[in-house]
Amino acid sequence: MKRTSIIAAIVIAALCIAMPTSAQGLMKSNYKKVLVIGAHPDDPETCAGGTMLALKAQGCEVVSVYLTGGEAGIKGKSADESARIRHKESADACAMMGVRSLWVGQIDGATEVNKTRYDEMKAIIAAEKPDAVLTHWPIDSHRDHRVCSILVYDAWRQLDHGFDLYYMEAMTGLQSMNFAPDDYVDISDFADLKHKVVYCHATQEPGWMLDEWHIPMEKLRGNEYQCKAAEGFIKQHWNRK
Repeated sequence: MKRTSIIAAIVIAALCIAMPTSAQGLMKSNYKKVLVIGAHPDDPETCAGGTMLALKAQGCEVVSVYLTGGEAGIKGKSADESARIRHKESADACAMMGVRSLWVGQIDGATEVNKTRYDEMKAIIAAEKPDAVLTHWPIDSHRDHRVCSILVYDAWRQLDHGFDLYYMEAMTGLQSMNFAPDDYVDISDFADLKHKVVYCHATQEPGWMLDEWHIPMEKLRGNEYQCKAAEGFIKQHWNRK
């Protein structure tokens, strides 16, 4: 084989390996109901807002689930006042997306992992009966994100893997660490609306979050998936034997 042919074969093979596949992905599984469970009132929208909108456009019911009320999220405000403000911001965001919200009731900055909290998350997910759940990647610098992830993972196991579980990323490199997606959602048609939704969370410096973190992430995942803008996910697998 000629040297040029060998090089061409290597390049083609590398491209095939690098090309993301999602035959069983979020947008090809015909889910009827999806929960997006975030630790704080802005997490579902910033991490997976484009995917939530894309799923809605396919006729899927989407529920935005908040582990905490954002009690520690506004400097100079009491926990109760912060929670009231952030509940309103989330209500506006959900209304703009056309999704329902659900609140777990833990406290921002003081989240817990114990039997009661495990049972609580399991009960919420069991009552909702989702086809799939999106939540935080467990390797994360934010404690609340890690707590949220482990509670959802445990519910997935306790409910006999009865729903598909996907992990989403948050400010990768600052919060989510070692995140390498194996599934992508093209959000090119939904990115502008997602950004407007994020701006509903006015107390959370939405311009900074978008410009410094989430828009660059959308472009990065878009480049990887060969589209304008994308959100990346990791699907949790298990041995069915």
